Amino acid sequence: MGANTPTVSKTAEALPPPTERSSIVRWLHKNLFSTWYNALLTVVMLFLAALIVRGVLEWAFTQARWEVITANLRLFMVGQYPVAALWRIWACVALLALLIGMSWGIWGGAQRGGAIAFGALPFILAIITSDETARLALLITGIAGVVGYALSWRWSAALRRISIVGWILYFPILFVLVSGVGADDSPIPPVPTNLWGGLLLTLLLSVVGIVFSFPLGVLLALGRQSSLPVVRWLCVAYIELIRGVPFISVLFMAQLMLPLFLPGITIDRVVRAMAGVVIFSAAYLAENVRGGLQSIPRGQYEAARALGLNPWKMTLLIILPQALRAVIPILVGQFIALFKDTSLVVIVGLLDLMGIARTVLAQPDFLGLQAEVYTFVAFIYGIFCYLMSAFSQRLEAKLHTGR
Repeated sequence: MGANTPTVSKTAEALPPPTERSSIVRWLHKNLFSTWYNALLTVVMLFLAALIVRGVLEWAFTQARWEVITANLRLFMVGQYPVAALWRIWACVALLALLIGMSWGIWGGAQRGGAIAFGALPFILAIITSDETARLALLITGIAGVVGYALSWRWSAALRRISIVGWILYFPILFVLVSGVGADDSPIPPVPTNLWGGLLLTLLLSVVGIVFSFPLGVLLALGRQSSLPVVRWLCVAYIELIRGVPFISVLFMAQLMLPLFLPGITIDRVVRAMAGVVIFSAAYLAENVRGGLQSIPRGQYEAARALGLNPWKMTLLIILPQALRAVIPILVGQFIALFKDTSLVVIVGLLDLMGIARTVLAQPDFLGLQAEVYTFVAFIYGIFCYLMSAFSQRLEAKLHTGR
């Protein structure tokens, strides 16, 4: 080393870069009161927010008649599902709470606010309900969620694989318990789908739509980019035709036309509605996935070919995982839209959560209570949409999609 070369001590090299000291006062000054017009805008918005919050709280605690919810809570949740078979629904709900609590502790541990809000929901419902059986079941559900969350915090690594297997097995178990198997004298007798309703039907339509439309949408997106003209044209025709018509027309087509394409086979109304949801959602998912496929640089294809991968392995192992990773936000947005769009099945005679809300409002004792009923329904939709959004954000952070 030359005589004129400056030397740097090891202590100086180890020092971290200077950072701005953060505090509540500094954050308020930087974000809300940095200039005089920002301060004025902050004060005005806080005043308006206080007026709105005060009005909402005053209405909720002094004027609203929440007995319309407590008296019809079972109707909102499961519709006309038989009372004797309700233990099957509660078993599914308790198992779901256990899996959600376990999964949230494993993959969403940083978002404790959402976990607390979701975990408190069964206990809040247990307080407001007047049915002793429902109160006990809700308490068991809440305890199951808390137990799953606590176990995941203590044995996160050991329960990771168990949680994945549990989610895979949950949906077959759900449909077996809800629909029943065997004859009327079996331990789990079948329940006709015309008795399904409320949140139960909404969730079943959403789950079936998401689980089946996702692989179909991926296949349509790959088919649209296929080098085979017949496959490409068929996929393009399907996607453009379905995306060019409203969702309600697809539901009517599934209800009226599907039995014509399958003569001699009796297809249940709920199954036909599920088919319409899958057909409609798959077309939009295909375009979302196609956008992800087009975002992959050509160098990825060339590198895969240089490694000697055939087209199927190149697509499944190299291209498709990157494409799906790039479009996680828009896919989850599509799933949230699908969950809310299931409210349209009331037009084809199915009483989902929104359909039950209209039925409750037609009761003579609760005429004119639209605000209470639709506030409760909006709260339920908001909870589930928030859960899907929070899972999406956690998944994006886990996969480092911003890089």
